[in-house]
Amino acid sequence: MSCYGKRAKEPVNGTGGLAGRTRMASRAGDRPAPVRARPYHPARDTCQENGMHTDPQPPSPSAPGAPQLDAVVVGAGFSGLYQLHRLRELGLRTRVFEACEDIGGTWYRNRYPGARCDVESTSYSYSFSPELDQEWEWSERYATQPEILRYLHHVADRFDLHKDVTLRTRVTRAVYDEGAHVWQVTTDTGETVTTRFVVLATGCMSAVKEPDIPGAGTFAGQALHTADWPHEGVDVTGRRVAVIGTGCSGVQVIPLLAERAAGLTVFQRTPVYALPALNRPLTAAENAEFKARYPEFRAAQRKSRGGTVFEPPTCSALEVDEAERTATYEAGWESGLLSGLLRTYTDLLADRDANETVSEFVRSKIRSIVTDPETAETLSPRTFPFGTKRPCLDTDYYATYNKPHVNVVDLTRTPIVEITPKGVTTSDGEHPVDVIVFATGFDAMTGSQVAVDIVGKGGTTLKEKWADGPRNHLGLLSAGFPNLFTVIGPLSPSVLSNAVVSIEQHVEWITDCIAHLWRNGITEIDTTPDAEEDWCAQVADLASRTLYPDVASWYTGANVPGKPRVFLAYTGGLDRYRAECDAAARDGYRGFVLSGTPAGPRPAVADAR
Repeated sequence: MSCYGKRAKEPVNGTGGLAGRTRMASRAGDRPAPVRARPYHPARDTCQENGMHTDPQPPSPSAPGAPQLDAVVVGAGFSGLYQLHRLRELGLRTRVFEACEDIGGTWYRNRYPGARCDVESTSYSYSFSPELDQEWEWSERYATQPEILRYLHHVADRFDLHKDVTLRTRVTRAVYDEGAHVWQVTTDTGETVTTRFVVLATGCMSAVKEPDIPGAGTFAGQALHTADWPHEGVDVTGRRVAVIGTGCSGVQVIPLLAERAAGLTVFQRTPVYALPALNRPLTAAENAEFKARYPEFRAAQRKSRGGTVFEPPTCSALEVDEAERTATYEAGWESGLLSGLLRTYTDLLADRDANETVSEFVRSKIRSIVTDPETAETLSPRTFPFGTKRPCLDTDYYATYNKPHVNVVDLTRTPIVEITPKGVTTSDGEHPVDVIVFATGFDAMTGSQVAVDIVGKGGTTLKEKWADGPRNHLGLLSAGFPNLFTVIGPLSPSVLSNAVVSIEQHVEWITDCIAHLWRNGITEIDTTPDAEEDWCAQVADLASRTLYPDVASWYTGANVPGKPRVFLAYTGGLDRYRAECDAAARDGYRGFVLSGTPAGPRPAVADAR
C-alpha cells in the first residue's frame, strides 16, 4: 500500500477512524456489504442505456466450443470496474469476480487508520467521462480511503456496474482449452464458467505478505495486519501497541495509533524517506477552477511520463552549486508532492553522486524534525538511494517520534527473535504489548497472479513459467497463455506511474484489441516468444540505466523470501510505453499471433471508442 498525505482532520470514530467503526459506508449512507453486488443474469440484455450499441448476439450456448461468456474480469477495483464498463460498451457478455465482500480493490481492503492516496485526488481519478469529472467533488487534496471508496461506488452506480460483479468469490483456477480457444474459470464457490477472454485486474498490491516470524500465532493479545483491518475498527486507547514494519502503510498508521495508545513501539528494519504532504481541504472555488480546466489537464496527463503533469527537469544535480541545489530541493519539499524532489534534476535516479545530494537533504530534514539525535539517526535511511524504494508522504511521521511514549527499535542492531504470548522478543529482551500491528506489505506485482492456478498451453502453469521472474510482451500477455490479459501488471509502468492513468491506458488497449478480434472472426491472441524475449530485454536494459535494480526492495521482489530478483516495472515512462503499445496495434498487432474462428455466430460489436 502506498503512503499518502497528511490529514486535514482524521476521524477517530466511524469510518476511517480508530474506534467505533461500523461497516464501511459505501455511499452517502451506511449499507452492509453484499454477498453479490446484484444478482447476475446470464441472459440479461446488455444494451447500454445511452444507446451506444445494439443488443449483442452472443454465440449459441449449444454450439460446440462456444463459451458461456465473452470475458471474465478478475477483480473489482479501479482496473476491473473500468474494464467491465468498456467491454459492456462493446456489447460483450462480461462478468467480474471479486474476492472481497465489496467493490474497491485496494481501497476496500486497506482500511487501516490514515490510509489515503499519495497522488492528488484530482489526478487520481478516472478521465474517461467528462460528466464524471464535473459531477464529483473531492474534499481534500489527498483523499482518504473512505472517500476513494465512495468515489468508486459512485462510478459503479452511475454506469450500472454492480449487476455484473459477483462478490465474495475468488477465482482459484483458470485452464485454457487449446481446441476451443476458451478459458475454464473456476471459483472458490465451486462454480466453473467458460469464457473467451480473461482479464486479470487483480492489482499490484493485493497479495498480502504475511509475517514470517517465529511464534506469530502464539500472541495472546490482538494481532492485526494493515491490509486486513477490522471493519469495526480497533480501540487502542490506553493500550501498549507494537507496529512491525515502516513501509508506506506503517508510515500512515503510526501517527494515528500514537494519538491514542499508552505506549507505541515501532520495530524498524529499514528506515524510509518521507516527504510532507501539506494536505488540506479543497475549497469550492478550487474545485470549480479545476473542473474548468479538466479537459486540458486530462489530455496532458495522458501524454505525460508518469501520469502527472509537471515541467520536466533540464539539468543534472551536479551542474549547479550547493546553494542553488538546496533552494531547489526546499521548493520540492514544500510542494507537498510525492515527486516534488525527484522532478528537480535529470539524474537523481541514474547517478549515485547526484542522488546522494537529495538523500542527504532529506536526512537533514529528519534531523531538524526529530529532537533526539540518536532517534533521528535511526530513522535516517543510509542503505539505499532516495527514490529507489517508493517514498512516502508524511503524515506527521517523523514528529511522532518526539512523543515520550513512542520509541523505535532498530532491528539491524537487535533483531526480532520471536513473538510470545506477551509480546515481541528481540535480541535485547522482551517488549510486552497488548496489540501487534503487522505492516509487512505485499508480494507485489506478481503475487496476485501466480496465486491463481493458471494453466496455459501444454499444461504449463503461469507460476512455473514465471519461476525465474515474470515474462510477457508489453506487460499485457505472456506467451503460451492466449487471451489472458493483465492490467498494470509486471513489466509495465504500473507502480512507477499514476496508477489510474496507467489503468485507463491498459484497459483501452485491451478493449480495442478484443474489439479487433471479434470483428475479424479471430478467437485467439498470443504473443510470440521472440517478442516476449525482446520486451523483457528492453525492460531490463532500461532499468539497468537507473539505480533501481541495485536496491533490495519490493520493486525487485526482495521483500519476499525465495522470490527471484527481477526489477518488475518498465522505467521508460508511460508516454513511451503508450507509444510502444499503440505502434504494435497499429502494425497489425506486431509481436502477437492472431488465429482461430469462432464456434457459432459472433456478436455484433460496437465501436471501441
